[in-house]
Amino acid sequence: MKSLVRWGATLSLVGGTVLTTLTGGIIPALAISETEITQKLNEVPVFLVTNKEGVPLSRPLESKKGQAAGGAVTGVYMSQQEAKAFVQQLQQSKPKDPKKAQMFRSLQVTPVPLGLIYKQLQDTKSKPNRLLFAFKPVEREVQGAMKLLRANGQKVDQIRSVPLFLVRFAQDKGYVSIKPKTGGTEEFIPLFLSKKDAEGLLQQVKPKYPKADIHVVDVDNVIKTLQDKDDKWLKQVVFWPSPEARQFIQKLPQNKKAPNPAAAPAKKK
Repeated sequence: MKSLVRWGATLSLVGGTVLTTLTGGIIPALAISETEITQKLNEVPVFLVTNKEGVPLSRPLESKKGQAAGGAVTGVYMSQQEAKAFVQQLQQSKPKDPKKAQMFRSLQVTPVPLGLIYKQLQDTKSKPNRLLFAFKPVEREVQGAMKLLRANGQKVDQIRSVPLFLVRFAQDKGYVSIKPKTGGTEEFIPLFLSKKDAEGLLQQVKPKYPKADIHVVDVDNVIKTLQDKDDKWLKQVVFWPSPEARQFIQKLPQNKKAPNPAAAPAKKK
């Protein structure tokens, strides 16, 4: 998993259609392959609660009548610290069942690239007993996203997915792109997982483009757009991890092997 610390903030105009207007209709010819989508998502670390063998803690899905529906669901945390707090909460709960207590003691936080979650979902989408993933966005980012949406006149009570933040030159203009610190002519459009990072880029744009603002989208719609649309500019999109995630990436061994969430899930009863 490579770090995005290499990206700088050299700005240039990217012509543009606003991302959330690209969700209607499916175009068979993809500009971006499934492999490329996975590679883009691999830039973002996420965190699972697992046992020491890397098997995710999960709970069985239930039907409307309260019976097992087949399959299971596990949480995917965008923050390592929040995942650790959940593990600590379970380990301090002192359940009466000794087997459950032993299982809780064995829990740990296991990092995986987001692309691995995406690939697992794609590979198992036709299987009835598959493992599903419930994303746990950072509450601070959710509140920041809702505040921006409300400021733009939208009525928002909750955000069900992981919010992303893009900087655009104005509401009807294109997104701001950046260039690597190392030079080169290739430009990239950052999808920030942190509102603070987006605000930093916005401050650089504002003096020249006073109408520049931050546009809120969510990861589900972005992935659907990448899958469905034949727009070459989407190849420029990069997912920009939060400051906490970047610190984690910098500490990663280069040859660290990620666990496989396809393994039989550890059940939480």
